[in-house]
Amino acid sequence: MNIFAKLTAAAVLGTTVASAATADTIVDIAVADERFSTLVAAVTAAGLVETLQGPGPFTVYAPVNDAFAALPEGTVETLLMEENKGQLTNVLLYHVDDRLLRAADIPSGSNYFKPVLDSERLCITAGAGGVTIADGTGEMANVIIADIVAENGVIHVIDKVLLPGTRPACH
Repeated sequence: MNIFAKLTAAAVLGTTVASAATADTIVDIAVADERFSTLVAAVTAAGLVETLQGPGPFTVYAPVNDAFAALPEGTVETLLMEENKGQLTNVLLYHVDDRLLRAADIPSGSNYFKPVLDSERLCITAGAGGVTIADGTGEMANVIIADIVAENGVIHVIDKVLLPGTRPACH
């Protein structure tokens, strides 16, 4: 099965699972927005749909499809392989905080935040120019849409896939 067939099958599965829920959870919102189809496929492949439909609260830094497309060629396909489920899960959990953090809750300046992936940290910087997030590669993601409120948390749309690695500098 090629990657596009896998993504489509995963997106359909995600849609089916999300449709069973009656409220607008983080998953429901992502499934309904085609900008997140790759994220939905990844969440489905990692087995995290049920978790992210749970009570939360969650803050999800949600990369758009273009952010996944910007990864080196073959990265998404490799992560979606069954044998890489653990690595995919770690990447996705790096995008989730188990607290409700609206944009107004992020203090000015640069601060460390602990994602659900316990061994890692993100450096989130809030300022007049908006909110940026430094990941384990030292690269920056921009929050391009903040505060999409769900029943079980909030989504901040970002323009880069966050990758674990070295603790980012946070100054």
